[in-house]
Amino acid sequence: MWAALGEVSDPEYPLSIVDLGMVYAARVTGRSVQIDMTFTSIGCPAIDMIVSDVRDAVTAVPGVDDVRIDILWDPPWTKQRISDRGRRVLALYGVVS
Repeated sequence: MWAALGEVSDPEYPLSIVDLGMVYAARVTGRSVQIDMTFTSIGCPAIDMIVSDVRDAVTAVPGVDDVRIDILWDPPWTKQRISDRGRRVLALYGVVS
């Protein structure tokens, strides 16, 4: 599941939503998956697109029939959630994290 989520990128950054720390949890129960995630801002214009990309990526995993995505705002996203790999990639692009 995490590998599939790692293929979903935020359109504003050259990073996956996993490296950005936007995915809080991914739980598999039988053939169903529940994703808890957030966004870098409540006004993110790409929310619908990212949710659709997450749904498509997870649904493509063999054995998954149902995907539920819960968008959480608490705890809020902060740059401290960015992975070490994500920080290295952002630094290559000149973005200080």
